[in-house]
Amino acid sequence: MDVARFKPKTVYVIYIAATPEKVWQALVDAEFSRQYFFGFAVKVEPRTGGAFRILYPDGGVHGSGEVLDWSPPRRLSCTWLIEGMPPFDQMPECIVTYDIEPAGKAVRLTMTESHSWDVPDAILAGGRSGWPAVLSNLKSLLETGNTLTLDQQGPPPGMIEAVNKAVAEKPWLAE
Repeated sequence: MDVARFKPKTVYVIYIAATPEKVWQALVDAEFSRQYFFGFAVKVEPRTGGAFRILYPDGGVHGSGEVLDWSPPRRLSCTWLIEGMPPFDQMPECIVTYDIEPAGKAVRLTMTESHSWDVPDAILAGGRSGWPAVLSNLKSLLETGNTLTLDQQGPPPGMIEAVNKAVAEKPWLAE
């Protein structure tokens, strides 16, 4: 894979009143991640080149990838390929990177989603609605010990149609 082809498409920054070590542990601990990731467990083989998986609450594989950068407690970068959700399972992988930086008595967590192709805005809208909820839940859990009570969100209007169109046309093959 040519990592240089991947360009940031979505970036979120959040400040969390915790240590870098606690934020790191929250990102890589399967049982802890179930609490803030709405039942999904993040399983990471702790090394660059290791396996990365996101498991549904029932244990089935939702997504998988490879750890590109394992630099505790500062940086975690992984490829993400959605497997358990047609038609998303036909889309190319993306790269999700978490950068953790001390910020006084807090941590600045930057999450970047990068893609190797020109992803339509209607598809990116899904992450733009989901990632803020996940990261806010992570912040709340680390700071208060409790998660937020959020309404279940479906995909944004036009997202599924845009995914179906992209899967049919496969524009990433032309780039």
